[in-house]
Amino acid sequence: MERQHEHKILPPDVTPAGALTTLKAGNFRFVNNLKMNRDLLEQMNDTKDGQWPYAAILSCMDSRTSAELIFDLGLGDIFSIRIAGNIISENTLGSLEYAAAVVGSRLIVVLGHTNCGAVKGACDDVKLGHITNLLEKIKPAVEKENTVKSDRNGDNQHFVNEVARINAIESAHQIVEKSDIIRNLVNDGRVGIVPAMYDVATGKVTFFEQDAVMKTDAKASASVAE
Repeated sequence: MERQHEHKILPPDVTPAGALTTLKAGNFRFVNNLKMNRDLLEQMNDTKDGQWPYAAILSCMDSRTSAELIFDLGLGDIFSIRIAGNIISENTLGSLEYAAAVVGSRLIVVLGHTNCGAVKGACDDVKLGHITNLLEKIKPAVEKENTVKSDRNGDNQHFVNEVARINAIESAHQIVEKSDIIRNLVNDGRVGIVPAMYDVATGKVTFFEQDAVMKTDAKASASVAE
């Protein structure tokens, strides 16, 4: 198939919705093997004196979920924040506040994924060193999942994936609940937050726009905590 032409960095007036559209287009290219041509050395030179990433993606550290690859991105396009289970902590919040308030990223995506090892650990109540405390942050999603009545453990892939979906949604909402800075940017329409899931078997990203915290016009697409 014919490859796409190289693109330039998005203009500074990009909207949260525009950033989301760009990520959707990139994932479409990834799934369909239509990788955009890029001169990475040129992008390196273009960004050596500054950066203008239009989105920040909080994803799991899983080796299969590199945001730059699954959204067909180049140097300088996004901030990529990776931690097991895409959990919210003071450090991840600080990184997201830097992305949104200091650098000007317009969109925050909390990206869970199928067959997640961290979620499996939470489902199985694993106790192991510092991992124990990390998994505690995922357990509320385990408890909130109420559709699976039996085999509620890490061997049940459907259960694990449902917990991962809930965890991504809950993490997205925790950002506005715990960060005054980001909440104010969302209320001003300058930043949007969208939870999503990446399917490690198909490469497709599903955005849960019904659970997004983003102003699309005069109204927010989801309630923003006051």
